[in-house]
Amino acid sequence: MIAEFGHFALVLALMVALVQGIVPMVGAARGDIRLMDMAPPAATVQLLLVAAAFGALMYSYIVSDFSVMNVAQNSNSLQPMLYKISGVWGNHEGSLVLWVLILALYGGMVALFGGNLPPTLKARVLAVQAIVAFGFLAFLLFTSNPFERLFPPPLDGADLNPLLQDPGLAFHPPMLYAGYVGLSTAFSFAVAALIEGKVDAAWARWVRPWTLAAWIFLTAGIALGSWWAYYELGWGGFWFWDPVENASFMPWLVATALLHSAIVVEKRDTLKSWTILLAIIGFSLSLIGTFLVRSGVLTSVHAFATDPERGVFILLLLVIAIGGSLVLFAWRAPSMQAGGLFQPVSREGGLIVNNLFMSVAALVVLIGTLTPLMVDALNLPKVSVGAPYFNIVFVPLMMPVIIAAGIGPLLAWKRGDIKGALARLKYAVLATVILTALAGWLAWGYSIGSLLGIALAAWLGTATVTEFASRIGLGRLPLRNSLRRAGGLPRSAWGMTVTHIGFAITIAGITGASLWRTESIQVMRPGDTVEVAGYEFTFGNVENLRGPNYFIERGTFTVWRDGEFYTVMEPEKRRYMVQQRETTEAAIFTTPMKDLYAVIGDKADGGAWVTRIYHSPLVPWMWIGSLMMIVGGTLSLSDRRLRVGAPSRRRAATPAAAQPAGAE
Repeated sequence: MIAEFGHFALVLALMVALVQGIVPMVGAARGDIRLMDMAPPAATVQLLLVAAAFGALMYSYIVSDFSVMNVAQNSNSLQPMLYKISGVWGNHEGSLVLWVLILALYGGMVALFGGNLPPTLKARVLAVQAIVAFGFLAFLLFTSNPFERLFPPPLDGADLNPLLQDPGLAFHPPMLYAGYVGLSTAFSFAVAALIEGKVDAAWARWVRPWTLAAWIFLTAGIALGSWWAYYELGWGGFWFWDPVENASFMPWLVATALLHSAIVVEKRDTLKSWTILLAIIGFSLSLIGTFLVRSGVLTSVHAFATDPERGVFILLLLVIAIGGSLVLFAWRAPSMQAGGLFQPVSREGGLIVNNLFMSVAALVVLIGTLTPLMVDALNLPKVSVGAPYFNIVFVPLMMPVIIAAGIGPLLAWKRGDIKGALARLKYAVLATVILTALAGWLAWGYSIGSLLGIALAAWLGTATVTEFASRIGLGRLPLRNSLRRAGGLPRSAWGMTVTHIGFAITIAGITGASLWRTESIQVMRPGDTVEVAGYEFTFGNVENLRGPNYFIERGTFTVWRDGEFYTVMEPEKRRYMVQQRETTEAAIFTTPMKDLYAVIGDKADGGAWVTRIYHSPLVPWMWIGSLMMIVGGTLSLSDRRLRVGAPSRRRAATPAAAQPAGAE
């Protein structure tokens, strides 16, 4: 009965989404406030209905109701409760329910917190959100019913994919979806603005918090996924340029560009059409990622569906959403006149450099991701586009972005003084040279590329600190006054500083983990010792244990440094009882400057085991830097100016006064 209740709630949500997508849009066109006022309650009702359906599916998983096919295929009575719950979204149908729940949640938040929005804009934004929701609800109900019954029900379920039975993968999809789907709100604002034919500073202030929230969740989701790949897959890496990894990275790049572009719209009343286009492209890339995961064109640990009919349905959704919005953009964008003028050397110019190279980077990643699929679809000789392509074309595109990120904040709006900015950065340049030379001395013999990566990280970090010191007058004012000025800075200023420093630390971590890693792969018997990067790993016995729903083979490495005991590491292999699939549980010993990483592989003859041992410098910096970026984004989002968005229109006394100012 609970399953039927959940299914009925989805059907009602589909009907509500249809009403919400049509009636307020008609009301906005006619200027009928009564029809427009239907949008917020409809969005709230839709959220409650989808939440009820999601709750019904989760209940079915928690109680192990194997009469529901989705539960029988993706759960088991022996699973720990965490993985019963995460099993709700660890499959195609359940993940779609989570998708529409997050979509409805964003619509509900616009309805709740959009009190300062003009009635017509709010109605159109919620209507566009509902149209997107209608498409995905229809996809869910007509091709991917999560509540389909199974008769007779099996005695037990088929178990969740063992690779997904991990804390990192329990939280990674909700985070990533919150980012993916969050860009739908920026998309809805963009389409609504195109329909109204007006983009101004107030619009930019309204769209920035939603884009920033999506960016924060995307950052968290990508970081969690990389962390999971690092410790779970047993290969010592964190990023493989997998097509589905790219599907989350491309929207992140565009969302980053969109955030900076919206600042220019708000401050200088220009780049309007470009900002609208970025909002459309960002969500379009999210839809393309959804198509890749669910169409059956990919075989990946990330991919859910292999049914071509589902792929055709979602391809149709993709064509309607992307094609329709781009046609609307081509029709309406030429009427959006740019406002303020500025010199190439200015704060606006630096932000345009950021936009240009971020967008081109997203394009080259898209080309590299789709080319093998297109070649395969045309029955041409297969091609492989892997890390060499992405490293060659992507890394150089990021260099101007990092350099501009260090200089741009020190330039004035409209007309900047490049000589003055560089003069203030002289200590940052000196620190960059010293840190790069130190890195070259410590890592002598490694590639020039590693020194370039460290140089870029040092430049961005020291330039960001220099800009912050200049902002608070450090060195020019008494320390007490500088601290007082720091305490009075808006949270968005703190957020930018923390985010840029976090990005610099992440770059250094990626450089060390990618280019300074030492690895050793060998067959070892108990008592054998191998030396890696100055550490001696002595292999001990392998013991057999049992977990809640898997068997364990646990090895032991005793690590020595300069003849003295250093640590003990215990990697595992797990074989899951139901699916008889194995997973790798790497043993990782972390210090602030490095990771030691040990894995046991297949058993060899004579009681020996294949082992893999890695020494990875600066890996912890990736996770610290990513966390700082998330904290910085959250600080910016908590800034009252971003939370409020714009002054309430009710303060205006006349229609003329109700029009928002071009900039503050």
